Formats: sequence, structure tokens, C-alpha cells
Amino acid sequence: MEKHKLNFWQIWNMSFGFLGIQMGFALQNANASRILQIFGADVHELSWFWIIAPLMGLIVQPIIGYYSDKTWGKFGRRKPYFLVGAILASIGLVLMPQADMFIAFLPALWVGAGFLMIMDASFNIAMEPFRALVGDNLRTDQRTLGFSVQTALIGFGAVIGSWLPYALTNWFGVSNATSEGVVPQNLIWSFIIGAIILIVSILITVTTTKEYSPEELANFDNEFLATKEEQEKSSLMDIFEDFKKMPTTMRQLSWVQFFSWFGLFGMWVFATPAIAQHIYGLPHTDSTSTTYQDAGDWVGILFGIYNLISAFYAFALPYIAKKIGRKKTHAFSLIIGGLGLLSIYFMPDENWLILSMIGVGIAWASILAMPYAILAGSISAKKMGVYMGIFNFFIVMPQIINALIGGPLVKYAYGNQAIFAIVISGISFLTAAALVYKVKDVDDVVETV
Repeated sequence: MEKHKLNFWQIWNMSFGFLGIQMGFALQNANASRILQIFGADVHELSWFWIIAPLMGLIVQPIIGYYSDKTWGKFGRRKPYFLVGAILASIGLVLMPQADMFIAFLPALWVGAGFLMIMDASFNIAMEPFRALVGDNLRTDQRTLGFSVQTALIGFGAVIGSWLPYALTNWFGVSNATSEGVVPQNLIWSFIIGAIILIVSILITVTTTKEYSPEELANFDNEFLATKEEQEKSSLMDIFEDFKKMPTTMRQLSWVQFFSWFGLFGMWVFATPAIAQHIYGLPHTDSTSTTYQDAGDWVGILFGIYNLISAFYAFALPYIAKKIGRKKTHAFSLIIGGLGLLSIYFMPDENWLILSMIGVGIAWASILAMPYAILAGSISAKKMGVYMGIFNFFIVMPQIINALIGGPLVKYAYGNQAIFAIVISGISFLTAAALVYKVKDVDDVVETV
């Protein structure tokens, strides 16, 4: 038996919840550093606060993957997890920029960091089952399309999230003015709107998408159902055994992922201070001036641009991969992204940074789609969730390393000039591109789109 061939809109609805997840994620990426600085964090401390994000991914995604592989009930296999994750993430989104409400109990900075942790844990609860759902529901010849549609929705959601603070201020007159320790109204309302859209988009996926039962998946892959003895012996500790037995393709992709996400983390954490200093000419101690808030809003626009580019480039990925293969497609995209990041150092003003972000958007689209399309063909359906979760190790570990060393490097090696963290991110992308050629793509077939 073979899985049903889904039409475009079925694939679109299956991943629609990612639009809301990524909208929330984009609000966090573009504004968390800014909010933490408003609450009192120094530039060199930002990466230490951001270590929360990869730590949550390291802990949460493999566990969620393991249990979602074994879940089947009234609401399905993967859907209960991303619904619960969306609810918890929405709570974090609403409360993080309003952490100063809790200063009677703890300093606002620590409360804000706590809600950042809640958001990240919840995004990871919601995100991992979406990756596995594509592997569960789509045939081999539709997987690149499936992950590309998912990438497009990620891009559209991130555009909305990244541009929302700027739009509220410049189109609707919501103030972006701030004083010491107070988050501007445009950010507070942006996070509230993001929480609402997150819940609605997840509900669209939950109500429109059918999941295959374990019996149906067993008909497609006779290795899917474990024997009764295997099921009885199975435990959460099996994750470590699965890690040791990961496919060769996954091991090879791990290095590509390492350098890709090391670069992304550096960009997310240090883009606002880097651009405020290098392009707007502000001192590294400034986090409250009107010019700094304008720089922060412009970073949101730039992040929206790279996500918009990624959304449209994602639709081209299946066609490019069909012509030149998935490996070459990914390598080419990473090279363009690396050059885009490096170019930020040389740009004369903030408007030229749009060109840099076009390159970053091309790489971002490929990072979100191609490694998963390559990986999905090398793992069994019964291990889809746990291996997608384990694969997240190679996303979060480079972020944890960057979080630990990024701040001290900016302070002591770069003289508080955050722009050099962006330069290192560009070099990391180029390194990842070179490592793509060592990957064996065991399932690179001509795609039906």
C-alpha cells in the first residue's frame, strides 16, 4: 500500500499552524534582546540569557518526539502536542514584555528571562511534531514539497511577526517610546496579537488534518509496528541508544546543521546591537534612546524581509532540487546567505541592509527545508518523531556553544563591537556549505510537484 498523494491545499493546511508558531518565534527573535536590554541586561550578557532557547530545545524536542511516536488517541498522534505547546507559548508571549508587572516578586529582568524560557519550551513542544507530521503523512516524492510549504508558512508568519511592531507604530500610531525599565506599547501589543494568531493557526491545522493510524502506517512501512516484546521493553532511555544508532546521513548532516545554526544564533542575538552601533553610530551602552528604538524597529523590518524572501524561495526549492539535487541546492543557498551576512559589515546605511537580508532569506529557506527532506528518507517511520527530535541536538548544541562564548567574545575580543559576531555568523554559513558535499543523500528522487 502507498500513502495518499495530497493536494497542495491539504499540505498547506497540514502545516498552517507553523505560521503562528513562527510569528511568535519571530517576535521573540527580533525583540527579546531589546526587551532584556530595557530590563537591564548588558550587551555582553545577552547570549547568556538566550542560552535558555537551545537548552529548552535540547531537553524538550527528543522527549516530545519519543512520546509522540507512541501516542495515538482521539485527537491523533502529533496534534495533541502542538496544541498544548501553542497554548503555553501564547501565555509566554503575552507576559514576557509585561514582566515588570511582577517586580514585587523578582527583578523584571529575571521574570522576563523566565517567560522567555516558557516560550521556548512551548515553541519546541509545538514545533517538533510538525516536522514529524510531514514525514508521517507524505510520500517520498512529496516530502521536499511538504517541507518547502512548511518553510513558506514559516516565512509568512515570521514576516508578520517581525514587521508588526514597526507597523503598529508607523501605520496605527501605537507609541514606541520607552523609559528606563518600561517596554514600549508597540511591543506589548505585538506580542498579544502574536499569541492570538498562534492559537488560531494551530486550531486550523488540528481541525483540517487527518493523521494516519499506527495500523495504516504499518501498511506503508512493515518496520513501523514494534513487536509486543519491544514495546514492553521500550523506555525514554532508548533515546540514548537511538542516538548511538543514528543513520550515517544524519551524522553527516549534523556538521552542516552545527555551523548553520551557530551562524543563525549569532545573527539573532546580536543583530540589534550590531546594527545600532555599526550603522546608526550608537555607543554600546545605549539601549533606551529614540534612535536605538528606531534601530530595533528597523531590525524587525530586516528580519521580516529575510523571512519574506525565504517564503517565496521555498516554493522554488523543489524545482531547483529536481534539477541539481538537494545537496547542491542547499550548498548554493548557504553560500548566498553567508555572503549576505558578511556584507552587513560593508553596507553604508540601513537601507542597503535589505540586500544583505535577501541573501540571508535564501539560506534560511533552505536551512528549514533541505536538511529535513534529506533526513526523512534515511529513517524509519516508527522512529520519525524521536529522530526528528534527536536531529534537533545539532540545532541546539551550536546555539548553546555560541551562547556561552558569544558574549565574552563580543566584550573582550571585539571590544563590545557586536558587528564582528555577525561576521563570524557569515563565515559559519560558508563552512556549512562546504560540509554539505560530504552528506550522502540516500533518497534524492525526482520530486512530483
